[in-house]
Amino acid sequence: MRAMSTDGFEGGWRDRKRSLWILGLIAPACALLPSQLVMLTGLELFWWIGPLVVFVAIPILDIVVGDDGANVPESDYERISDDRFYRWCTYLFLPILLSGLLVSSYLWAGTGLSVLDKIGLAVTVGLISGIGINAAHELGHRAEKHERWLAKVALAQSGYGHFFVEHNRGHHVRVATPPDPASSRYGESLWRFLPRSISGGFRSALKLEAEQLARKGKPWFSIRNNILQAWAMSAVLFGTLIAVFGIEIAPYLLLQAVIAFTMLETVNYVEHYGLMREQLPNGRYERTAPRHSWNSDRLVTNVFLFHLQRHSDHHANPGRRYQTLRSCDEAPQLPAGYATMIVYAMIPPLWRAIMNPRVRAHYNGDLTRANLAPRYRARIEATGKGLENAA
Repeated sequence: MRAMSTDGFEGGWRDRKRSLWILGLIAPACALLPSQLVMLTGLELFWWIGPLVVFVAIPILDIVVGDDGANVPESDYERISDDRFYRWCTYLFLPILLSGLLVSSYLWAGTGLSVLDKIGLAVTVGLISGIGINAAHELGHRAEKHERWLAKVALAQSGYGHFFVEHNRGHHVRVATPPDPASSRYGESLWRFLPRSISGGFRSALKLEAEQLARKGKPWFSIRNNILQAWAMSAVLFGTLIAVFGIEIAPYLLLQAVIAFTMLETVNYVEHYGLMREQLPNGRYERTAPRHSWNSDRLVTNVFLFHLQRHSDHHANPGRRYQTLRSCDEAPQLPAGYATMIVYAMIPPLWRAIMNPRVRAHYNGDLTRANLAPRYRARIEATGKGLENAA
């Protein structure tokens, strides 16, 4: 008799981290843990458990555990892709995420917490909601109608429903080109990138959805409008919570939403910094290739972000489910996992010291091939040194 593999199939390739994907649910559970941990330990620091997990624990575990290195063989692709266990890991993310928001709203409305503690809880909830946008990202790429609706549900907590349109029909088309607001430029700090990406993505989503509705002969104010559908979910969610717990929770709902989409945009900043697709003589850009996304294969962050770090394969094959995304040797590699790189990005001098040399090396010192910030390009050209000799 042939031995059964741990994923329940006879023979074939065995996904050794299959059971680890359940650990990804620790992220949304972090919004449920603070009150319990504070009660058990008396340490009010645990209201801030979100930053502790995302910016301290995960980067340390990335170093300790190391790289992933496992790719699904093509011969087993269909079997692993069709395994519904992996889908339920993303489905279960949503009720846990929304339960955390419900409990937090109760605590924000109460008098037992100081304003500082409530802010800490809002920061925790916001970071978890940001990871929830990543779950929405995974679901939003699926062809199944119910999963696309779940993506909008996952975006409701952050109020960032237009991401559903902009990411799929905007970013994936324009990635690693100057017109893409979500592709960061060499020499552009995170703090300059954020307002450009947030406002540019919003405008792009409105334009893209209006064009699609027009092609279908539908008006903007239509039940078919994906953006209005997503925004309606946010309005219902926030309106219900405020009706139940009181208007005093509104500032904390707003704060957690801002933190959530800021985290999403910070990940965008990391993913394509300085990378550029070549513009062809006909004005179009070359096809997206592995060299146009920064990758990392740290195991712990892979699990928490559903393989988002295998970003090159995602752009090459957006229809692939997260469990089948492959690590690619051709892709430029980050020195650490995404969780760590987010911290570096928040400190522009440190980010430039780490990443600018990598971009230059990626293009063999020729920055004419990189996606440059206009201010940076002008400053370099003013020196008369030329882009090829720029630091």
